[in-house]
Amino acid sequence: MRRNRTETAEQIAQLLQTARQSLGLSLAFMTRMDGTTQHLEVVESSVPLVFRDGNTQPQATSFCQAIMDGKLPPVMPDVKDFPEAMKLPSARMPRIRSFVSVPVVLSDGTVYGTFCAAGFLADKQLTKRDKALMDVLSHAASLLIEPDVRRRARAQEIAARILPVIETGGPAVLLQPVVDLTTGERAGAEALSRFPAAWGLPPDRCFADAHLIGEGHRLELLALHRAAGHIARVSGYVTMNVSPATLLTPECTDLLGRLPLHRIVLELSEHDPVEDYDELKAALGPLRAAGMRLAIDDVGAGFSSLRHIVVTAPDVIKLDRSIVTGVAADPVLPVVTHALVELGRATGAKVVAEGVETAQDAAALRTIGVDLGQGWHFGRAMAPEDLRDTYAVCPV
Repeated sequence: MRRNRTETAEQIAQLLQTARQSLGLSLAFMTRMDGTTQHLEVVESSVPLVFRDGNTQPQATSFCQAIMDGKLPPVMPDVKDFPEAMKLPSARMPRIRSFVSVPVVLSDGTVYGTFCAAGFLADKQLTKRDKALMDVLSHAASLLIEPDVRRRARAQEIAARILPVIETGGPAVLLQPVVDLTTGERAGAEALSRFPAAWGLPPDRCFADAHLIGEGHRLELLALHRAAGHIARVSGYVTMNVSPATLLTPECTDLLGRLPLHRIVLELSEHDPVEDYDELKAALGPLRAAGMRLAIDDVGAGFSSLRHIVVTAPDVIKLDRSIVTGVAADPVLPVVTHALVELGRATGAKVVAEGVETAQDAAALRTIGVDLGQGWHFGRAMAPEDLRDTYAVCPV
């Protein structure tokens, strides 16, 4: 395997070796055509010092472009027989004299580039049958590269959305009230990130996308900065969300260390799995000792949140909306909710229900023993100045 080649590139190289050896030519390569430049992405050559991976040339003056434009045939046993070819740089340096090229076409019909073989001598043995071999090898190459092509395209699309948000200071951050289900008093508020509505994507998807392109920590830190800016503007605590991986960065612990930790509930979200609980607890220890409370989200939705509870002993557990919404009219949800309330009592954690959308659900949750509620019944995410100190609660 050649140094710095990916596994996919090495597989492409094997296809190129097959082409070169089968046709008896000196050179085989696969290109990517970006509209202006021809990139020789993988090269198999008898003269590697002249032709190697990463070489480029202007696309407009390449044999490949002339073939795609129909100015030259895909198989040229003797380049000197084609005046249009002899006008191009490759006919002069490095004096290509035989050439065959076919397109590399992706499943959606997009032409990615070309799959080519060339020789420094004329080769009258080259025929249309050789093009058929190249077509088969090119198709195999397209199947190999398509997953990487799609990943790169996805990363470019994400970057085009996410990077402008980062450059302007991060997402907008609003607050949703968290209300005592018995008294109606607002105990705190959760800071919720909001991205452009035109994206049509939930915030957790936006953060996950940012992590895919290596910008997740930066985006999360900007959201934390904006959430922290609301602390002085409201009473009660502010719940701030962070993924375990971002929490472990020095930038995050430094930021949290400068905040009034007694006013913060830190909610561990699950953009990344927890790989080392000992490391996580070591990062949380000094923060919790200084007054910060820890919340675990989505309890009741899966095993991972229960694992978090067992290992981290949080101060707050937040019931997932899937077991909260509609609890007043469902015969099973109250049983599940009661079991999790008992878990909270046993571990000394406050229980918050997310997704409280009706007065009936709020009353049912209070009867079950849930401490706090959060959801559209009390208010959507809003500016800090729109929060109220008390909210109406119905009698049981």
